[in-house]
Amino acid sequence: MTLTCSTDANPTANYTWYKENGNFISLNKGPQLVFSSIQSSDSAEYFCTAENELGRISKNVFINVKYAPKLPSVSVSPSAEIEEGSSVTLTCSSDANPAAKYTWYKKNEDSPKASGQIYNITDFRAEHSGSYYCGAQNKLGRSNSTLHLSVVAANHQPRSHIGITLGFLLFIIIILSAYLRTIYSLTNQWRKLRQRLNSIAQTLRPLTCPQFVHTVFSALTNHLTRIIRTRWSAECSKI
Repeated sequence: MTLTCSTDANPTANYTWYKENGNFISLNKGPQLVFSSIQSSDSAEYFCTAENELGRISKNVFINVKYAPKLPSVSVSPSAEIEEGSSVTLTCSSDANPAAKYTWYKKNEDSPKASGQIYNITDFRAEHSGSYYCGAQNKLGRSNSTLHLSVVAANHQPRSHIGITLGFLLFIIIILSAYLRTIYSLTNQWRKLRQRLNSIAQTLRPLTCPQFVHTVFSALTNHLTRIIRTRWSAECSKI
């Protein structure tokens, strides 16, 4: 494609081409702007400026490059592996000029499943599993993209969670039961020991404080004497 700029001027005008891409970009000088292989990125507004020593004037032209749909981008929500009974949303988008029209198909089925960028499947079942493809089309061409959907049973994951939860609860119950049995056993033993001590205390003859101290001291002295004698006998026998 060639853009040509001309004006009546004396002295002869000098020409400069600009492209507006957020700001003005100078392209080249001369009356013609040549696109040897125009691309979609060349869509923009172009300005030709004619200038001599007496003044300057500009003229603009908008170039709209049309092209067939690029390879569509396809996404699925919530995921490509779908839980049975859930709702699934398929989305398709493609860069195209003019804008593409979208059609959804399922592999090995001739009739389209839906039209439009978004395809909703409610109450997803095993029969919905398979390969789907989105066709993006305008008057200049068509492009397709494919994705695969598979279903998982809705009760598999919950049962696993229930099993883990029940197992954990059973473990807690066993530990708690063992702890309570231990506490109960220790309580009974302490009660019996206390009753026995009370019985022994009742059989002891009354003692005054000095007699009690003397009795306890004598018992401890005799006990330590027996231990020392036994220890010394064992040590002396080695010599």
